[in-house]
Amino acid sequence: MKLRVYKYGEKVLREKAKPVAIVTDELRALADDMLDTMHAAKGVGLAAEQVGRLESVCVIDIPSGCDETEVEAFNAPIQMPLVMFNPEIVAQEGSQHDKEGCLSFPSVGGSITRAAQVTCQYLDAENRPQMITARGFLARAIQHETDHLNGILYIDHMSAVERLSFAAKLKKLAKANGGTR
Repeated sequence: MKLRVYKYGEKVLREKAKPVAIVTDELRALADDMLDTMHAAKGVGLAAEQVGRLESVCVIDIPSGCDETEVEAFNAPIQMPLVMFNPEIVAQEGSQHDKEGCLSFPSVGGSITRAAQVTCQYLDAENRPQMITARGFLARAIQHETDHLNGILYIDHMSAVERLSFAAKLKKLAKANGGTR
């Protein structure tokens, strides 16, 4: 089922997700609905706050061909789509600077610096603890979605100059969606 994607200005995007004690059938259904919503919007990641929910869950589905061959080979053991409950980045290294976008920010995309490699622990849909290490675009997506779960938006990582260049769009978007920044 396709869900509504909340946009910049709606209060829920700044809320911090609540950890889930156990992954239930209801939460698995939410993750499936989030995947349907993300795919329909042609996104690669979606966090619960973006669909108005506060459970700590995010979904990611990186198409092949998004990274250099060596990075794709490194990430190959990580099955897509990736559904993570209570994700937490426990290690990061290096840096990468690239363009980033977000389904909650239509027509706003900026260059963001993030870690080049991250290690993330989480619960899978079967309540099993998992730990993955990812590089490149997948590492960027994991950081973007875990930020959402902590009430941090990707524009918070933009340089002051870049954020200023989007000020009018951001103001208009916030106003159209309730005015909360």
